[in-house]
Amino acid sequence: MVEEQGLSRERFWGAYQVVQLGMQPEEANMEIDLHLFESVPSTNEVVWQLLERGAGEGAVAIARSQTAGRGQWGRQWCSEQGGLYLSVALMPDLPVEEAAQLTLCTAWGIATALQTIPGKLSGVADRIPVQLKWLNDLVLQGRKLGGILTETRVFQGRITKAVVGVGINWTNIVPKTGINLQSFLVTAPIPLIESLEMLAAIVLYGLLCGYQFWQQEGIQAILPRYLELLAHRDRPVPVEGALGTIVGVTSKGELRLSLKSPQRPSAETISDFSTSEVLIQPGTISLGYPL
Repeated sequence: MVEEQGLSRERFWGAYQVVQLGMQPEEANMEIDLHLFESVPSTNEVVWQLLERGAGEGAVAIARSQTAGRGQWGRQWCSEQGGLYLSVALMPDLPVEEAAQLTLCTAWGIATALQTIPGKLSGVADRIPVQLKWLNDLVLQGRKLGGILTETRVFQGRITKAVVGVGINWTNIVPKTGINLQSFLVTAPIPLIESLEMLAAIVLYGLLCGYQFWQQEGIQAILPRYLELLAHRDRPVPVEGALGTIVGVTSKGELRLSLKSPQRPSAETISDFSTSEVLIQPGTISLGYPL
């Protein structure tokens, strides 16, 4: 597989240094082993191959397009040129039943970085209002901006290796339920992100910040921050014949819903309803778009 120069290594490192200097370098201090490509079947697949050849944590593959991109639950991810496709190798060492924590912390980190870093680097108060859709989508103005796919390898019940892949719509054509970042940025009074390399630098920095914050502070510090960014937090969610309100996410990635069910068929007042909480497993319901 031949690395291409459609993406500029020099521009990426220049952008990444700008991001580090403008933020807190120690928050994302992992050594990066960078590999840039014009097109690959899947950046996740490339990083797994790098790990098989002896690469360590911090191996990164970035491509301008994918020919066999993968999404959550085995879905195909449309990966046309003009998007950002980025994958990172991590070595977390956590119980397999807590695998969702990797998606929670990296999704929160990426969304937070996209919200805050561009404006800070540009010296303006403007924020890109990126939000999250449970469990692994990045949302902008109620439509899908990108997604995260976490793949793992398990040894004796523990995740010892993981690859976190991110796809972001940059200038590529998107379906009606999607949005690309450029269509939003053209309305900004000053350019907030001017190149694919700067977008990649911000996304990678955010991913590593989220991961390292999780390593240092634990999942309980991530969960309320993740909840704050949920785009559908205040939207009723139909489940089990009732309407639920999102009240949180568990450390296993389950959605916590508070349900109000009528105590009798003719229920009219609040006192006529009982409240219970249910946990929704990832992948069992679809919250849909637009939000």
